[in-house]
Amino acid sequence: MGGSWFVQLFVSATAGFALSVLRPRFGRVVYGAVLATMFVPYTVNMVSLFVTVTDLPFLHLNLGDTYWAIWLPAGTNAFTVLLAKQFFDALPRELFDAARVDGASTRQLLTRIVLPMSRPVLAVISLLAIMHSWKDFIWPLVALTDPEKQPISVALAQLATQALQDQLIAAMVLAVAPPVLVFVVCQKYLVAGLGFTGVKG
Repeated sequence: MGGSWFVQLFVSATAGFALSVLRPRFGRVVYGAVLATMFVPYTVNMVSLFVTVTDLPFLHLNLGDTYWAIWLPAGTNAFTVLLAKQFFDALPRELFDAARVDGASTRQLLTRIVLPMSRPVLAVISLLAIMHSWKDFIWPLVALTDPEKQPISVALAQLATQALQDQLIAAMVLAVAPPVLVFVVCQKYLVAGLGFTGVKG
């Protein structure tokens, strides 16, 4: 779960920063392509994703049955990129211009100005990443065949056919407790972050 959270947070923050602050020449085309992936059902992508994971392009590495097969696909979340970009769009561009006049590099602009001001949206992305990786079932079931590496969502399905009912209910309570606690702790950041990004329920 920690690896999925880090990869998704890193990709969302850097992609949103590039599209919103750096604004490359073909940024709109790239942003449109990213948004287009939101219309493709998750199960449709699984075949191409599995082929990619078992034969990584250019490197020709097989990441099957490794944690990297779970972590790397977590970065391909268009919704969190959308959240990050919308939040960065709301930041005053005068700060970016002033930082460039003072000689700040692109890395310093991201790490010293944008990210410290973006804690609400980073909390939202973190919460969404943790919740998604915790409850994801289909992809870990396909990518991880080693029972010792499978997450609790997959382990519960296997436990249902072996354990007693009281043991299964106890395991389900333990599985639900962590994301609920994370949501309770981070709910104020979630409301603040969604307010800044303009996303409404």
